[in-house]
Amino acid sequence: MHLKPRLEIYWKADLNFVNLPNYLSLARIVLVPLLVVILLTPLAEDWFGISSYALAIAIFLAASLTDILDGHLARRRNQVSNLGKLLDPIADKLLISAALIVLVEKHLAPAWAVVIILGREFIITGLRSIAATDGIIIQAQKVGKIKMWAQCVAIVALLVAGATGNPPVSNFGLILPTFRFWEVAEVQTAFNHLFSFSLNTNDWRVFGYLVGRGALWIAVITACWSMYDYFKYFFVENKRRKSVSKLTLAEQEAITSNK
Repeated sequence: MHLKPRLEIYWKADLNFVNLPNYLSLARIVLVPLLVVILLTPLAEDWFGISSYALAIAIFLAASLTDILDGHLARRRNQVSNLGKLLDPIADKLLISAALIVLVEKHLAPAWAVVIILGREFIITGLRSIAATDGIIIQAQKVGKIKMWAQCVAIVALLVAGATGNPPVSNFGLILPTFRFWEVAEVQTAFNHLFSFSLNTNDWRVFGYLVGRGALWIAVITACWSMYDYFKYFFVENKRRKSVSKLTLAEQEAITSNK
């Protein structure tokens, strides 16, 4: 007798997963291996006759756009689902991780910076899992959003810088490529061309490289900063909950003793 209503409930629950925001998150996941293949193989040049970096930038921007749209549409259409909450952060991490690792492979980003950024993601994921077991929900911080935007700017700028397949500066491996970046020969040449209004393609690549490395520094700093904020919130909230629990237990014992 109750079989039909239960089937209807299950059917409606399943339909809640099949919505446009979840499709966008899945599309972002599908674009990740495509991005890697485009950057690490001559597929774009052989099949489409265009630069692999240009196509990779287009794919990355399209994937980033889906990240903005899926959350907006889910809230606007009231289609927020548990599957969407799972897929969205997974898609984000896969996209950023794949792009940064390829940049290291292409000698456009330092491995140490990428290790810090990706290591932070694993640590925060673990912390959130531990917090969830204690009933503590750690919301995204504003600093974390700055980190996300900095990562996106860094990836696009460094892809622009690597348009010919090689770093546009000769001393890759040093920091930014150096704290005194104005002493780098290619940077001096680019600024001389800027002031004389005679910029060429390589100059734009040099400026893109500087912007990308600067944004990567911001991503590293905000990654460490936001990780500190997450741990601080967890320990403070955990301590508060233990204090409330002890106070409640003491009140119950006092009531019991008065009886």
